[in-house]
Amino acid sequence: MTNGKIELINGDITSMQIDAIVNAANSSLLGGGGVDGAIHRAGGRAVLEECLKIREKQGGCKVGEAVITTAGDMPAKYVIHTVGPVWSESKSGAHELLANAYYNSLKIAIENNIKTIAFPNISTGIYHFPKDKAAKIAIRSVKDFLSAHKEIEKVVFVCFDQENYDIYKKELALKIA
Repeated sequence: MTNGKIELINGDITSMQIDAIVNAANSSLLGGGGVDGAIHRAGGRAVLEECLKIREKQGGCKVGEAVITTAGDMPAKYVIHTVGPVWSESKSGAHELLANAYYNSLKIAIENNIKTIAFPNISTGIYHFPKDKAAKIAIRSVKDFLSAHKEIEKVVFVCFDQENYDIYKKELALKIA
């Protein structure tokens, strides 16, 4: 499914032939479960080594921020690691922090002359952000960024599971109308 510069696929982000893939990382940058673990496994030692250098320099990555490394053994050139918020209805700022994760990932992409980028569903796994709310924030954040910055040629939302794919498909269709 395509919507101008935005595409939607159901698949494995680690196999994307694209300039950069985004990792829904944790603040330690050392890998973990879900997409984070899959990216670290697929990227190999080079990804971990660059994450360790970032940790030495700045102590990890804060929620809503992003850092960039090589993609190692994956077909993409780079991995942009961003940390989304853990969902809590009582925690104010979760929506803004998630929007910042998308914005800062795209900002780093431009700074590194990246033209094509793929996003997973940030914060919707172990961080329990409601999938429908996360999809709305992701799509709105990306569209707002693209309207102000023409350097990015293509953004792909890569959904690993059918539920997220269906939510994004519905939300993107609503945005077209």
